[in-house]
Amino acid sequence: MLLVDTAKNAALDALFPTGTGTDRCYLGIHTDYHATGSNLHGSVTAGTWAAASSGSKAISAAVDLTVTGAATIKWIGVWGGTAGNTFRGMIPNGSTGDKTFQVDLANNTVFCEGHGWSADQKIVFHGGTAPTGLTAGTTYFLKVATAGDPDYFNVAATAGGAAIDITGQAAAGCVVSNITEEAYAAGGTHRVSTLTIAL
Repeated sequence: MLLVDTAKNAALDALFPTGTGTDRCYLGIHTDYHATGSNLHGSVTAGTWAAASSGSKAISAAVDLTVTGAATIKWIGVWGGTAGNTFRGMIPNGSTGDKTFQVDLANNTVFCEGHGWSADQKIVFHGGTAPTGLTAGTTYFLKVATAGDPDYFNVAATAGGAAIDITGQAAAGCVVSNITEEAYAAGGTHRVSTLTIAL
């Protein structure tokens, strides 16, 4: 089904209310991926959403989250409810946007047109069951598959490692994104400067 932007905006504004009401925006930092919001580091912090526009919704100002001790922050959790107690979803830290992809099982390659990433870039598959051989939410490394054609790549478990054997297609809704893992040796502040949700 194709939704027009006005319908997308209405859905986003209903699920992620604008302003500082009782079901406002809360963000949390997470040390790993989880479909129900586990791996939360510290507490959620209140923020505010701008009104949805063109089928997307963004935070209206940066949100500073407290890192309480040594931790590696990998995911940003989006929470709602009266005190930020309702988990809404996760976004890879540092993501420049989720991208659709196709898998060529015969060559273990992923086709992701115009992704803009480079060799050894950290990537994650999420939003649905990952291709067989990969695990949703796990950090992998991009491995250039075809010289001169950056849209095709392999997936490796380590930087410069061997290509993982992909034996089955992803479920509908699975996307791929870049991810930045930020390691803190001690407490500090993790700033989320921008965050956008799109339909």
